[in-house]
Amino acid sequence: MDPARANALAVTLGTDAPEGALPPFFHQIYFWDPIGTAGLGRDGHPRVGQGIMPNMGLPRRMWAGGQLEFRAPLMAGVAAEKTSTVDQAVHKEGRTGPLGFVTIRHEIRQRGILCVTELQDIVYRQDPAPDAVQPVPPTAPTDGTVLLERSFSTTDLFRYSALTFNGHRIHYDLDYARQVEGYNGLVAHGPLLAQMLMLLAQRELGSLSRFDFRATAPALHDETLGFCMGQDGAMWVRGADGRQCMQATALA
Repeated sequence: MDPARANALAVTLGTDAPEGALPPFFHQIYFWDPIGTAGLGRDGHPRVGQGIMPNMGLPRRMWAGGQLEFRAPLMAGVAAEKTSTVDQAVHKEGRTGPLGFVTIRHEIRQRGILCVTELQDIVYRQDPAPDAVQPVPPTAPTDGTVLLERSFSTTDLFRYSALTFNGHRIHYDLDYARQVEGYNGLVAHGPLLAQMLMLLAQRELGSLSRFDFRATAPALHDETLGFCMGQDGAMWVRGADGRQCMQATALA
């Protein structure tokens, strides 16, 4: 796990470069599975049905959430191995039409020791109809402590996309994000929001044993977001208009 890559992520996030143990969730910038241009879909992601990801028959996808268990720290400069399997793949009917849910289990080991177990939840959905009514996002709690306020520039989103080898166009192609996927601007990566929450949780609680998160509304690059903490490890990201963009729970 190349320390230079972790240092680049730290600069992108605005944190100190790690020494020795990697901060929680930094493993997202490792274990790339590069696919050539011919294997990409319209959204810049690998076309569905490649590798272990099943084809759910729906064109749009996003990282909906995840559950992480931190058993031992991952160390910079040490070889690591990740094993990934499909836990489940189901279809459901949502308020806006058919949905597909896929859960991938990742296990990361160093020197034969299981360090991190991660369940990654992916949701698939259909393209929005031109006259579709946008769902009303939940309202963020107002009784917590705002640990950080910040926005993400287009450069921030570019750097995070590059470090995670994430070619999804909603993070850098404004016309695509608006005209094809129906967003009001470029979308801040869900894992980027979760990463910020995890760093803040570690600062407040100490080393984490578990972190669960779920995206609840898109966060856009040109708004100031509030990263908040409540009681018993509850955390959330608040949009500029008070909506809840992500909810999470952190355990030391």
